[in-house]
Amino acid sequence: MRGSMPLWMALAPVVLLVTLLGADVVYFGEDSSYGSNQIALLLAALFAGALGMGRGTTWTEIRDAIAHSIGTATEAILILLLIGALSGTWLLAGIIPAFIHYGMMILQPSIFLFAACIVCAVLSLATGSSWGTVGTVGIALVGIGQALGLAEGWVAGAIISGAYFGDKMSPLSDTTNLAPAVAGTDLITHIRYMTYTTGPSIGVALLVFLMVGFGGGASEQGAQLAPGFAEAVSGAFSIHPGLFVAPVAVLIMIARKVPAAPALFVGVLLGALTAVVFQPEVIRQIAGADVGYGAASYVASMQAMALDVAVVTGHDLADELLASSGMKGMLNTVWLIVCAMTFGSVLQATGMLTRMTQALVVGVNSTLGLIGRTVGACMAFNVLASDQYIAIVVPGKMMGEAYAERGLAPENLSRTLEDAGTVTSVLIPWNTCGVAQSGILGVATLAYAPYCIFNWVSPLMTMLVAGLGWNVRRLAPRSGATLGGEPE
Repeated sequence: MRGSMPLWMALAPVVLLVTLLGADVVYFGEDSSYGSNQIALLLAALFAGALGMGRGTTWTEIRDAIAHSIGTATEAILILLLIGALSGTWLLAGIIPAFIHYGMMILQPSIFLFAACIVCAVLSLATGSSWGTVGTVGIALVGIGQALGLAEGWVAGAIISGAYFGDKMSPLSDTTNLAPAVAGTDLITHIRYMTYTTGPSIGVALLVFLMVGFGGGASEQGAQLAPGFAEAVSGAFSIHPGLFVAPVAVLIMIARKVPAAPALFVGVLLGALTAVVFQPEVIRQIAGADVGYGAASYVASMQAMALDVAVVTGHDLADELLASSGMKGMLNTVWLIVCAMTFGSVLQATGMLTRMTQALVVGVNSTLGLIGRTVGACMAFNVLASDQYIAIVVPGKMMGEAYAERGLAPENLSRTLEDAGTVTSVLIPWNTCGVAQSGILGVATLAYAPYCIFNWVSPLMTMLVAGLGWNVRRLAPRSGATLGGEPE
């Protein structure tokens, strides 16, 4: 019964999902990602599976696709849990409060967004990890931004813009290595060719952040320091430069290509050790004063890694920032990732993703049209498959022949895959990247997405460059062959 699938059938689960997600926003608002969105994804997956099984797809095929998809996300889930534990022990140790304390002394509200974007860009470029950057320095920058009275959406947008620029351009990044491998070019050519679109994109983002900062557009509280905040933080913790040993150690390990999960786990343990050595009063406050210091250290460290931890200062903003939920706080994010991966894998197993992809490439008759369709395909897969790797691999494999037929060098394809696939994943609330960064920063995806300037400009920039015919590299013509399309 497996013939050509009607396009309407392939789109039907997507329409159902969009309808359910829209209803969730209306009825649950910001709480929609705490259960209702997960159920919407599973209902849409069930509907897609039923349609697929009606056309001959077996349950075994669907089950195996789900298991494989969730299996590929195992490392990401482990990293998320470790980031939760990291934030807990680094709070207990006074590391995050120290970042906030010194950041408030150095950074002024007018340049904060600009500086936060640059800091995250440099760090992510050096480490090749947007998640590692957001999960360490990013968490501290959110706290500093809130203490400076800046809107959390703008702060998170600047952090993510910088982190994804660095991730996209770093030779250590997994997606930066994946895109040229899929397209059929080499890593150095790919990175060099991306500079023509990525450089202007980050330039636009930095200009916007600078203008917004000086214009006061990101301020919620008059862009002034919260009265008494610094005193509350320094009164609760022993703040000094020695607290930065743990974060420096983690960054060195990541820069030296130590896998993220072991590096973060070492950071968790160093954070707990730092707390035991430098923050005895905080340890006793968390564990209670009726046990010895050794037992209190164990109880407070375990609680910080796994459960809720809060340091009470009596200052409203300080009490809001000096709290963490450890690994427990990441469980809802993990739940959403599992449901999102389930939906995407069911669409893939039933052939619905393939059918929608085929519809995207029909009628392409220009270089701009082909690159525009590639951008659309990458963004569609980020929405439908909920995974940035699928959004790079599937359009890359599907579009490769079309690029070659038009005489376009493979670096055009690899650049477009990154400009559209890598950077837009974080803008989708149910995509693994959107879910992860929202959970790490504590800012809803829809709250920060409008302010991720770099992530919006990148796909537009790649189409602008294609439309202008600037740096659209051609394959060397074969003897006697005629290449279609516009000249370079």
